[in-house]
Amino acid sequence: MESVGERALRSPAGLRARLRFATTALAAAVSVPRSLRAEVRAQTAEQLWRCGVRQLPVVALLGLALGLLVVGQAVALLRQVSAQHYMGTVMVTVIMRELGPLLTAFLLAARAGTATVVELGALRMTGRVDRTEKVGVRAMRELVVPRLKALAVSTFCLTIYLIFIALATGYVVAFLQGVPLRPGAYCGQLADALHWLDFTLVGLKAALFGAVVAVVSCYHGLERLLRIEEFSQAATRAVVESLACCLVLDAVFLTGYLVR
Repeated sequence: MESVGERALRSPAGLRARLRFATTALAAAVSVPRSLRAEVRAQTAEQLWRCGVRQLPVVALLGLALGLLVVGQAVALLRQVSAQHYMGTVMVTVIMRELGPLLTAFLLAARAGTATVVELGALRMTGRVDRTEKVGVRAMRELVVPRLKALAVSTFCLTIYLIFIALATGYVVAFLQGVPLRPGAYCGQLADALHWLDFTLVGLKAALFGAVVAVVSCYHGLERLLRIEEFSQAATRAVVESLACCLVLDAVFLTGYLVR
């Protein structure tokens, strides 16, 4: 009980510190001086390779699993009630609107987020970042801004990639289960279930998920000087907080679909 009370008392201060860090990171991303633009672009390209390109095989495997498991169960249930014509609606609602962005963000939080915490914590421990003072604007621009941009873009692109793989796998699963559905009819069902707002909300949601993962991971890597034995705890906290923030954001976006 004492530990719970102590955490409750520290929560407002911790929330304010995270908001200040996020605000500073966004301000640094908007106003990058010309002398640092080339370096920031180079760092962003490197982070895009790490957070985006190197995650393609894992995201492809996740998309295949999502199509096989979710769509396989959905097709079996729809066939029992002779409602195969709702297959496109189920695919758009479950995979495109919800599971696609969330699973991509969860994967990047577990892989790229933990790597970011360890990397930035090691930089601060070795003296690349000032050990005693708060993170300065220059360090924010050199270390946080490239990761913020790269994770936002990577999450957006990988979400689209996962959705396409899951939708294609879903059609293959339906075909193997004997659903009499031609590719043209399947695409027609998807088009009928889609709304122009879906493209906007899914893209914005995915980019915000990536930005949240980047800010939370960088915060825990640069918050204070970490000892070696504290790296695993900081990475765990970063993943948990990233997932919690993504779920809260997803609930906010859900209202956009409800009031559409």
